Amino acid sequence: MNNEQDFTRRSFLSMVGKGVGLAALTSTTVASLLNTLHAATKRVEHLSPEQAAMDEDFWFEIQQAFTVSRGITNLNNGGVSPSPRIVTESLIRYIWEQEDCTAYRLWQILEPQSETIRTGLADIFGCDREEIAITRNASESLETLLMGMDLKSGDEVLSTTQDYGRMLTTLRQREIREGLKLKLIQVPIAPRNLDEIAEKFANGITSKTKVILISHVINITGQITPVKQVCELARSKGIETIVDGAHSFAHFDFKVNDIGCDYYGTSLHKWLFAPKGSGLLYVKREKIEKIWPLMAADKTQKTDIRKFEEIGTHSAAPRLAIGEAILFHNGIGAKRKEERLRYLSRYWMNKLKELPNIRFHTSWEANQSCGIANVELVDVDIPKLQSYLFDKHKIFTVAIMHDEFKGLRITPNVYTTLKELDRFCEVMMEVTKKGLPK
Repeated sequence: MNNEQDFTRRSFLSMVGKGVGLAALTSTTVASLLNTLHAATKRVEHLSPEQAAMDEDFWFEIQQAFTVSRGITNLNNGGVSPSPRIVTESLIRYIWEQEDCTAYRLWQILEPQSETIRTGLADIFGCDREEIAITRNASESLETLLMGMDLKSGDEVLSTTQDYGRMLTTLRQREIREGLKLKLIQVPIAPRNLDEIAEKFANGITSKTKVILISHVINITGQITPVKQVCELARSKGIETIVDGAHSFAHFDFKVNDIGCDYYGTSLHKWLFAPKGSGLLYVKREKIEKIWPLMAADKTQKTDIRKFEEIGTHSAAPRLAIGEAILFHNGIGAKRKEERLRYLSRYWMNKLKELPNIRFHTSWEANQSCGIANVELVDVDIPKLQSYLFDKHKIFTVAIMHDEFKGLRITPNVYTTLKELDRFCEVMMEVTKKGLPK
């Protein structure tokens, strides 16, 4: 029996000190969740993660942990995800707590508890807790790196045309102000294999390349990239690597050693289901000293990961409620969660794959995609299709209009039901047959 199949009351208690504050244990909602998760996982512990992904009774229990409206089918969880009820309730509880004698409560009682959150995040990522900073989102984490590196005029940063716009904007600002060079490569859309992407990076490196910025998962297509291969190549040439993990952390199961990067940034309000405005920054311990924080920190913090958290007065509630999100994630099991997300994406993709005008901009290979996919109905106006899906059928998607392709990004989540995906597929089939209404 592996660790994913052995979630017990004892393993729940071991999470104290790994990102779950003592306040969580006194919550009747958390206690109820424990009983529900324990009973549900006991029923599937004999199944492999792939088999458990198809057990609708198990996932029905998980769906009940969310308070989402069923009046809207939300297939845009890639932007930001709803949190399960225990996360929202703990967030509110911490907000109320910090309103009592605030200066004392906030800085003496609550803020120090964030160290347990740091430990819990490091446990998921597989690194030292002194390499994890708790931030507000992936943008803050990655901009800390991109703006905090000592680079000079003429130095090149290598990335792709499909990387996240905010990160490319950050580098373009440094281009204008400091003379850095941003070099962008085009990666194949739905490549045959990961080597195709790695080869593009290899060919893009020059003697002036100092940093590679690579998305672990490309947000507009769901393409998983060969980060370890690229990081190993970069290291052999003395190039540093920043991984944009906005869509990989808690989406599928991996540790930092599986990717081998120098730096990593992610949002926690996507796939970990943590409060909105929570993120993570990983900096390899020996590199902390060389990165300037976005906001100045005292010189005594030069080698302290916490220097990246110096943003002035802020609420302790969102970062403490990350603990309940960690509890929920670990309760499901990282590998079970990954396989369920992949199962949901393949479920609707398989239903639509025979349509004559269908085009997928996401690979079907398990090592190349998980819960996010991009689909196009050829000769159908994509923005109008997005509007039709929502206005007429209350199916929420996002239209991706990129210079290299166009399509709908479809991102279900663990609370998504198969019937909701069936309805989405029915409407797409109807549009293929009849076109969009005039």
